This record gives sequence, structure tokens and C-alpha cells, in this order.
Amino acid sequence: MASSTATEFHRRTGSLVSLSNSNRTANRNHPAQEFNNGIVLSLHPLRDNQLFEVRIDKKVNSWSGSIEIGVTSCDPMNLSFPTSATGFHEGTWVMSGCSIMKDGHTTLDEYGQDLDQLAEGDRVGVMRTSNGVLHMYVNGVDQGAASTNIPSKVWAVVDMYGKCAQVTIVDDTNREVAAISNELVSESMALASNELTNDKLVFHDRHGTLIKLSSNRRVAERRRPLDEFNNGVVMTNRPLRDNELFEIRLERLVDKWSGSIEVGITTHNPNILDFPATMTNMRSGTIMMSGSGILTNGKGTRRQYGDFNLDELQEGDKIGLIRKANGTLHYYINDIDQGVAATKVPQTVWGVVDLYGMAVKVTVLEGLSQSSQDDNLVNRMTSLFRHPRTFDNEIAHGENVISLSSIDRLQFHTRCGIHATVINNQRTAHRPNAFDDFNNAVVVTQRILRPGEMFEVVIDKMVDKWAGSIEIGVTTHSPVELEFPSTMTNVRSGTWMMTGNGVMRNGTTILEEYGQNLDRLKAGDHVGVLRKDDGVLHFFVNGIDQGPAASNVPANIYGVIDLYGQAAQATIVDPTTDFGNFGLSDIDFGSDELRFHPRHGQNAIISADGKTASRPSARGEFNDAIVMSNRPLADHELFEVCIDKMVERWSGSIEAGVTLVSPEDIDFPSTMTDIAFDTWLLSGSSVMQDGSTIRNGYRLDLDSLRVGSRVGMMRCSDETLHYYLDGVDQGVACSDVPPGLYAVIDLYGQCAQVTITSGQQNSISHSNNVILTEPEPTLVSPSCSEMTHRFSRCAGKNIEIRNGGTTACRVRSYDQALVFSCDPIKAEEIFEVRVDSISNKWAGSLQVGLTTLAISDSTSFAILPSQATDLKAKATWVVTGSEVQKNGGVVKENYGPSLDRLSLGSRIGVKRSADGNMHLLVNGEDVGVAANNIPKNVFAIIDLYGRIDGVSITSNISADLIGSSVVTSVAMPLETASQVQLLSDEELRFTSEFHDNCGKNISCKNDNQTAERISSYNQGLVFSAKPLPQNHLFQVKIDRINSKWTSSLVIGVVGFSPEKWTPPSSALNIKKPSWLFHANSVYDCGTKVKGNCGINLDALTVGQMVGVKIDQYSMLHLVVDGEDRGAVFRDLPSICYAIVDLYGQCEQVTLMSLDRDVAADFPIPSTEDREKADKEDGQKEKLNLRQSNPNPTILPNCEILNVCSRFKAMLGLPEAFFTSEVSSCYCENCSKIRGDNLYSRKGEPPKDYALPFGWCKFNLRMPLKTDGQGVHDKWHIGFHGTKPGFIRRLLDSGDLLTSSKSLVGGVTSRPLSGHFDEKNKPEELLDIHPIVLSPTLRYAGCQAFAPAIEFRDQKTRKLYHMRVAIQVYIKPGSYKIGPQSTGTNDQFDPKFSNNEVEWSTKERGATTLCALLIKAE
Repeated sequence: MASSTATEFHRRTGSLVSLSNSNRTANRNHPAQEFNNGIVLSLHPLRDNQLFEVRIDKKVNSWSGSIEIGVTSCDPMNLSFPTSATGFHEGTWVMSGCSIMKDGHTTLDEYGQDLDQLAEGDRVGVMRTSNGVLHMYVNGVDQGAASTNIPSKVWAVVDMYGKCAQVTIVDDTNREVAAISNELVSESMALASNELTNDKLVFHDRHGTLIKLSSNRRVAERRRPLDEFNNGVVMTNRPLRDNELFEIRLERLVDKWSGSIEVGITTHNPNILDFPATMTNMRSGTIMMSGSGILTNGKGTRRQYGDFNLDELQEGDKIGLIRKANGTLHYYINDIDQGVAATKVPQTVWGVVDLYGMAVKVTVLEGLSQSSQDDNLVNRMTSLFRHPRTFDNEIAHGENVISLSSIDRLQFHTRCGIHATVINNQRTAHRPNAFDDFNNAVVVTQRILRPGEMFEVVIDKMVDKWAGSIEIGVTTHSPVELEFPSTMTNVRSGTWMMTGNGVMRNGTTILEEYGQNLDRLKAGDHVGVLRKDDGVLHFFVNGIDQGPAASNVPANIYGVIDLYGQAAQATIVDPTTDFGNFGLSDIDFGSDELRFHPRHGQNAIISADGKTASRPSARGEFNDAIVMSNRPLADHELFEVCIDKMVERWSGSIEAGVTLVSPEDIDFPSTMTDIAFDTWLLSGSSVMQDGSTIRNGYRLDLDSLRVGSRVGMMRCSDETLHYYLDGVDQGVACSDVPPGLYAVIDLYGQCAQVTITSGQQNSISHSNNVILTEPEPTLVSPSCSEMTHRFSRCAGKNIEIRNGGTTACRVRSYDQALVFSCDPIKAEEIFEVRVDSISNKWAGSLQVGLTTLAISDSTSFAILPSQATDLKAKATWVVTGSEVQKNGGVVKENYGPSLDRLSLGSRIGVKRSADGNMHLLVNGEDVGVAANNIPKNVFAIIDLYGRIDGVSITSNISADLIGSSVVTSVAMPLETASQVQLLSDEELRFTSEFHDNCGKNISCKNDNQTAERISSYNQGLVFSAKPLPQNHLFQVKIDRINSKWTSSLVIGVVGFSPEKWTPPSSALNIKKPSWLFHANSVYDCGTKVKGNCGINLDALTVGQMVGVKIDQYSMLHLVVDGEDRGAVFRDLPSICYAIVDLYGQCEQVTLMSLDRDVAADFPIPSTEDREKADKEDGQKEKLNLRQSNPNPTILPNCEILNVCSRFKAMLGLPEAFFTSEVSSCYCENCSKIRGDNLYSRKGEPPKDYALPFGWCKFNLRMPLKTDGQGVHDKWHIGFHGTKPGFIRRLLDSGDLLTSSKSLVGGVTSRPLSGHFDEKNKPEELLDIHPIVLSPTLRYAGCQAFAPAIEFRDQKTRKLYHMRVAIQVYIKPGSYKIGPQSTGTNDQFDPKFSNNEVEWSTKERGATTLCALLIKAE
């Protein structure tokens, strides 16, 4: 299509635009200083089907964002130009990045190629078609329909935003876009597709506007199905071949609309088709089946066709079509040919599906491309399985006889009840939403049962919400013909079922007391049915024949199960499969090498012969990149990947786990945590099962991995799942994991590419002593095998958790006092507490039990009810008084001694026995079974209600669990602490010594307890021999100082093993993960992040001690002469080695043994032989130290900080902008803990500023040059309020002034006449606007500077008003102090007069950003 007069820019433009080249080239002035005001429009409105295209001539790297393009109905002659194209209103459509926006609001989140990624020379275009559809083009490629109903009179609009600095209109009069005929394109596409003989039919990536594709384009779904009923057209990726079956399965329907799915063919090429709202609107080249009729080009040609009405089909039904070689079109409904629908059908046609009305989701099934179905043996066998009643006839006729051994073993048919799903190669039936639905889960075998063949299943999974359980039997109804009922006992013909302990025929009970009650079966039990040769039906439970149930049962019957009530999943058991090992003999682990499966998430690709998985658009997409192994893992087989590539744009990283669901059956979700059944995974350091967290604080934190890290997973024969980091076992992550698992990797967030390792150690024998390098405990009890349980930090709002998680106290009122075990309770494991304090002014008493509510330390207390008996969201069993209640309802009365009689010192415990029963223990005596059918993965729950207001844990983690969890030192009750023995000297030397690998000037002696620098002033690095356990103090004493040198010792930790690593000359030169203390400053990976820390290590003298410790919250502490200086860094990795740099004056240090460490970190020795007064004094002092807050910066679970942290994550700011230093919360509670002053002073000369009370502070990385400028010590502190949308641009630039116009306002200056040189430019041309700051956030954080925006916290569902500000260092003398320019006359801050509350500066480089501040109101 030819060009027109529209191929030049309008003379009216944005304020920073200059036009040249006959108004065909536009450039943005000062592109390195300004990022917006670069809008240009076409001279004339666009004609229909006219492509307006520009080329990017110039880009700069100063900004984020880039070119934006679209159309507007605003006349440029009357337009008041906004600063950016997204600021247009009144009929404007713009593509920004990969999103489509209308009048500034996003209408499509994911559309086309990302414009921000285009380079110089790339082309971008826009076109309005004759039917009012808007299309965007990138380098001549149509990106598809962006919007519809575009007005006829629109101008093209281009925004040279951010990186885009210059564009030129492209005018190629020889190019044609929309005038290419469908016939020519179709012909060329057909020729191309005929060359691809093996490509499978999937959906085309161009489709209706409401369509979402998944599972490698095999699944199509209409979004917003309850709000929209059309715009759901999808087509095949290529034309159909002669005699090729195009078949889909209905996956989901909704009841809101009339009409349903429509299926047909069209000659229109999907590459250039303007997709209509519904396919029956097409007036050429289209044949559709709609309802029970055939429409050709939108008009009815056959009112009644076939035996089915598409509007009456149900979920699970199949619809197919074939264009035969003779040109006739046939439809197939559930494999039944409906006859000729049309003749003389063109040869080149695409399959088309319209997800209209009730139809929401479909899946493409494997098609058949043989020339003749009737003469092909494979197709005949497929027909046999689809219509099993013909099976015996086929064998009897003797044609192409096939032995029974070649036919697949017994499987479930994929057509089943609407609440059931068939997975695991049709061997497993599953009810995914078992907690929401209890019926409509009937599943039938895919073929009739052979004579004497037993149909047996094992119950894999049960829920305890419903009454009733699995039902099993036989039926004469084929799964293809059966109209699946809500429960199989509703079928009134040809059906025999065992339900409970009775037998029913055709819905009528024929035996009331028959055999073992199926409602009492548990997970792992087997149930089967067998028709004997004499026609007598027998049922079996766990292999035991229950006797004759019915007679005269016909021969041609199908096996059937009903996953009713509690039964959630069952798997077919082969007759040769042993109990307890069901299915393992049938799983083909194979000898083939582990690779990635070809099915994967839509944003992932597999390369390198299946060994490498990557997310190509890693900077534009952060999810939809799940990949799986090509086969199940064998026991003790390690599946390991190496991280090849990461990006810093996102939060979160790789997630790894295992699942029972095969890649062929899974509908890949956007993230792995969305898989809600039969999946175990590690996300960060949290272990999750079926999408819910079951454990926090696992030793391996996947979010801390870097490029080159290797992560692996392995299921062991003891049903435990282990993770490996760089080949080192990280211990048990979870237990009770079944066999036959596929490995799953989610290339999420920062992780962009992984490769499966060579596999030289991919199989680790369990018989070999695999060494678990868990941190060794610094304490051993007399049994050397037990550790104390701990309470979760998530507790009722009136609860305080003390003594390292072993004591819970109710501090007010009589309720809101729930506490939970930190981890799920294992089988036969007792969780016991002792009553420490009683308040007799209240009635009622302690309540104890078990709950399936998954609790973690980060769970908000807002979800907890006031009492345990009110916890009904998840299955919960509670003993209150002498009653047992489940979800608030009484299930047992007069259970045992009333808990209302508990007294001071009484002990109360709860356990889940191996048979699934809950037991209560009072003072060590088992009261008996309180409740049964308790599932696995339950947490202990204690309610400190009424009289009982303080308890301490007295129970221990069972010995088999130690080594599978991170070892954490916890404070013990006095009676326990007095019995603890210290480690022997040999054990101390083993656990505390220097690593053999050290700096070249270091000599280690005294069994590696002493390190000496023997020459020079550097090359003096030493490391701990092993990783630091949590809460273990690594401490050295300074033995020798040499005053001829300057500076001194450096101490800290590194996040990698020093083994086979060459230490640099100084610790500050380490660029790998490291966190160091030097002089009075702290360093992160060699970069100074904070100064004036209060203690100067250069001033330490001979005999003084200095150490580091990582607490249970992964925070790093500095300890000097036994005094903990507080937590400085947060979120440290699970494996850290201590490092000491004997630098400068420090020439020799010695490791301190355990008995000289800080008392607060270790239990005191037995005091039985000491005087009472001595014991009280010493023990009181040490116990007080233990009870102090391990993190003096913030509360252990500050709600305000949590909300602000989640808001910061929502902003999408790369973590590279921030330090690892602990965030500071200045809410009322945290400030009281620290005893903060209201004001502080900073700089030379000192200047007062107000601390940011009510705000949370996130420290930013500062440029290295600030160290040399004395910024930390000499500059003043100020605050700058801004909008959340400007934060990213501020952080990108690193300076307030470069972005001042958009961030603080100001009038845009018009160009002045005259000529100026660079030195004599007036400020109007320099376009410098003053930055407004303040010494107090009461002014800088007010509505005028930091406007509040609404934010609904997705975790607590609470609505907050959020403000943001920047804390900056400002150079003394560079700013002016003046009066307020906004607000009332009331004084903002009592410390500062309103005449001095506003600071302003125009000097570049006079401000340095040091922290992001966020406030939640």
C-alpha cells in the first residue's frame, strides 16, 4: 500500500522536540538530561489500512523506557501536549513496552514485542484497518490486533521517551501491508506447511483478544468468562492436511450464557486475519458447526446435522473434524462420525474454534493423519479402546489378530466426572479440589475387564472434611456413552457398587452388611473387584476376599470407582504389584539420560539436545517458564542443574522440586507454587507441599544462588526428599514423599537459564555413607540426640514469644493467645509444654490440639481467630476442658481429666500416632485416643486461654529428625540448662579452627588455633574451617600489634567455601558475597555501605576480643569483648564461613574456646555445688541476656516493616540498588525497643535532622566515589518526598537533579532568542530546577511532596495508604535554607521553624541517595 501526505510530522510537538528533514525527522533536545516531552504526531489523520512507520535513529542509555507509539483522536492543532503519550486522554491508544494502554489505562498486559528492547535502526509502525481494528508493527511484522472500535479519524502519535532520542518516518512506496490477498498468502502458507511433515497441530499464536494460550499452545482459554461471552476465536497453527483429524476436548464450561462452542474450518490465514468477535460473522471462506446446524459464511445451510447439539455437550466431550481427500467435511463427536457436513471444501483450510458463550477452555488432542482410518491397524486399535464393546468381536473375527500382551494394561478413561482428573498416564484418578467438592468424581476403565481380571486400586490420598469415602464396582456402561452422574449409586441400570460395607445394584441395596467398611480405609489401603467365570462378583480389601457380593453379572463390564467424600486420589494396581510398592514396577525409569521434557511453560525453551532450559525474554517476562524431567527419578538418583544465567531485574529466583504429575498431563501454571496437588518444592528457603508452606528456614536458600551454583534434588528410599548445593547434601527437606516423581524446575524471576549437569554423580548409593555437612551443634545434651521444639513466631496478638521460641506468654486480656509448633509434628512425636504462670482472675483454661493450618514465622497473626475452637478454615482438633472438638463441633465428650484443673507446673502434650490418631498426654500419661483420621503435616496448637497465661516447651525433636533441620541454639529453661554439658577440648578444636587455605603471608600453629602474619602488612586472610552454625560465636583474641603499620584487623563472613580459592591481598578486595567490618564501617562485597558504626576496630589493642555471629534470623552480629553490637546485615545465605584479615597493625590472633564465649550464647554449666546466692546472681544475669531481642533494630515480626517490604517488592525495584544491610523500622514499637532519640546531628559543621519516625528505611548502595568525598562523615542528612512512580527513575539516575522537572514540578522554559556559549547559558536554557528537601519528614513527607496511594496488602488483605521518600546526603554549603512553600501556617516540626524547614539546591552532584523510605498508614 502506498504512502500519503500523512508521512510527515505535524509542526506542533512536545516542548523538547525539534523537527528537520522536511518535518520527517524528530529529535528530543537534551536527551541525556531530559527523558520526556518528546511527543510528535502525524500531519494528517491516518487513512484506513495505512501503515505509519518510523525508524529509531538514536538512543541514549541514561534512562529506562523507550519509544511509545499509537493513535489519538485529539486534533494536534487544539492539543495541550502532555509530558508523555500515556498522559493522553479522550480517545488515545498507545503501545508502551509490551502493553497496550487506552487513555493512560492498561487494556492488554502482554502484547507483541517489547518496544523497550528495540535498538537503533529498528522500525515501529501503527495502522488502523477499515473495520476499526488497531494493529502495531515491529520491523514490518504485524503484532496482531491491539484494540477494536477505533474511531475513523485518528492521528499517529510517537513519544520519544526515555532512551529514544530521534526517529525518522519510513516511506517505502513499494511496500504493501494489508492489500495482500488471502488467497496468495494462504497458498504460500500451505506450500510451506506441506514441507513440514511432522509438525503437530496446535493453536496459532494469533487469536481473539480474550484468548490465553498455554501448554505449548495446546490449550486455549477465554479470559473473564463471567464478564465476556465472545472474542474467543482460535485457529490452528497451519492448514489441515487431507484426512487429518483436528480434535479438541471441552475442558471447562460456565452456566451464565446461552450458546456454546462452535467448530469449523476457514480459508482465512490467521497471520493476517482481523479476528471477529464471533466466527459466524465471517462472510467468506468459512464453514462452522453451531448448535446442531451448519453455517456457511455466516448463513445456515443445514438446520439439523448429526445426532448431537454442541450447545448440550459437557466438560470432557470431544469434537473433531476431517476434510477428506474427496473434499467432504465430516464432524466427529466423541469419536462418532456425524456424516458429511459439506462438500467441495477448498484444499487449503485452517481449523477454527470459537469459545463462545458457555465454552471457556479446550485442549487440542493428538490428531490422526493417515490416509484411511478404516484400513489402518493402529487406528482400529484406537477404535477398539474407544469402543471396547467391539473388542471381543475383533478378536473373534480373526482379522489382524493381536495378542493380548501387546494391548496396554488397564487404565482409566480420560472421560470422567467433572470434578475428577485422570493423570499419570491414565493410571491415577484424582479429585483436585477435594476440599471444595465431594462428588461428581466417577472414573471408569478405558476397556472392559477380561475374564478373571481383577480391577484393584490403591488409595493415594484422602481428606477429612467429608463423610463417606471411595466406592468401587463394575458397570456395563461404556465411558463414552455414560452420562456421568454425581455419584455412581445413582445409575439405575447395569451397575454393581460396594459402598461403605454394603453392596448396591442399580442404585438399590442388595446387601446391607457385606464386608469391611470402605469408609474406614486410609491412604495406602487397597480395594478391588473381580468377576469370576461363573458370573459371581467378589470385592477385595487389602487383598482379602470379602466373599460373593452378586451373581449373574454379565461378562462385558468396565471397572468403576467413585472418588467420593474423603477419597481424593487412587491409582490402578497391577496384579503383580506388591502391596506398599504399587506402581513402582510399572514406572519406566529407563536407562536413558536425564533431560528436560519437550513440554514446558510457554516462556521457556529447551536446547542443547534437551540438556539446557532458558527463558529467552528474561528481562521482559519473569514467569511461565516451568520445565520438567523427561522421566521419573529413581530412588537415590540426583537431578542436578547448574545456573548458567541470571538477570537482576526481578525479585525471587529458581524454584526446584518434584511432582507426581507427568509432563503430558500437567496444564503448566505461571509459577510452580500454583501447582496445588502432588507437588513438593523449595521456594527461597521455604519448603512447600501442594502450594502451601510446610516449613520455613530450610538450610538452602535458592534466592541466594549465583551463576555457577549447582542445585539438585533426590528422593531417598526412606521417602525423604533431599536438596543438594554444589554436591553437598543440605539435609531432609520433607518426608512421606511417594515414588515415581518427576523433577520440576521453575526458571522464575532472576534465574534465566540452567543446564543439567553431566550426571557423573547423578546416582548416589544410599549404602554409601553420604556425608551431611550440617552445622554441628555447639551443645549436646546427655543423650546427644535431642533438641528442643520451638514455637512459631506467628501467634495471637496478645502473645509474646520469648527465650528463643521456647516460651509463650499472654501479656493482656484472656484470649487472642494462639501459639503453634514451628514445624509439622511427625508420627509418634510428642509436643509438650509446661504451665509456667496462672492468672486466677479469668475463667477457662488451656486448650491443646492439632491443626492442618500451615503456619510459618512470616504468617500474619491477622488470620488467627480469638480462640482455638473458632479455627474453622482448616481441619483442627482441639481438647478443651474434657471435650474434643473438631472445627468447633463436639466429637467426643468426657474424654479425660478436664484441662480446667491444670495447675502450676503441669505438663500437657499432644501427638499424632502412626495410625493417624491424636493422643493427649497429661503429666506424661497418655489419656487415650482423642480423635482419628488425623492427616500428615499437622501442627500442634496451644491456646493460652483464661487462667493459663504462660507456658514453656519441655519436649524435644525426635532423634531421627536432627540433621534434617538447621541446628539452632535456643534458650532453655533453667532446669534444662543446668544439666547441659560443655563440649570436650577435642570437640572444641574440631569445631573451632582456621581453614588450611589462607593468605600467603599467614602461618597457622597451635593446631590451627592461632594465625600469625609473618611478613608485610597484607596477604593475611584466614577463614573458619567449617561453615558457621546459627547462633555460634566465632571469636578471636588479638595477640600482637605492630604499630609501624596503619589500619588493623578486618572481620566478617563470606558466602562461599574458601576451599580451592586464592585469597586476595585484602578482604576488602573480595568481590564475591562477603560482609565485613573494617575500622568503623561495614562493607558488602567490597563496597562500603555504612560508616560511623560506633566501634572502631582499628583502635582494638592486645588482649581484646572480637567476633561475629549469625543469629536464627540469618542476621550478622558484631561482638566486641563479649558485647553484642547488634545486627548489621540481614538475609545472609545458609552457608557462611567466618573470615579474619590480619591487616596492618594486627599481626597475630588466636581463636577463643567455648568457655570464654559470651554467656548469652551458651547454656551455663551445672550449679548444684554452688551457694544459692551465687546461683541466683549468675543465672539471673545470664538468663536476662538470653531473653534480649536477637535483633535490636526491629521487632522479630514487625507488621509495619512486613507491609512496607511487600510494597517495596510490588514496586519491582531491582535488589542491586539495595545493600544487604538490615532494614530499619522506625514505627512506634521498634523505636521504643531501641530507645531512639527524636533528632540527630550529622556533617561538618553538624546539622540537626529528625529521625524518620513512622517510616521504614531500606538502605541503598552508594557510589564508591563517596568514600573519597567524605560523604558519610561530612555531609548533612535531608529528605526528599516523591511519588512511587518516580522511584525507579531516581534510582536509575542516582541523582535528584537530573530528573528534577518531572519529580518536583516546575514550569517548562521556552527557548530564548540569541546565541549563547556553554559557559554563558541562562538558567532557562540550562533548564535547571531547584530540588526541594527538608531536615524533617513531617514536611518532606507531607501530601504536597509525597502523595499517598492506596495499596492492598495481598497477604493480610488490609488497605493501606503508602508514601515514599528518599533520604539523601547533601553537601554543606550547596543548598539554601528557606521558609515553607506549601501547607498551613501550623508548625510542621517543633525542632525546626517553618522559616527553615525547606532546603533547595541547584548544584549538580551535591546530593547522594542513601536510603528509600516507605510509610504505611
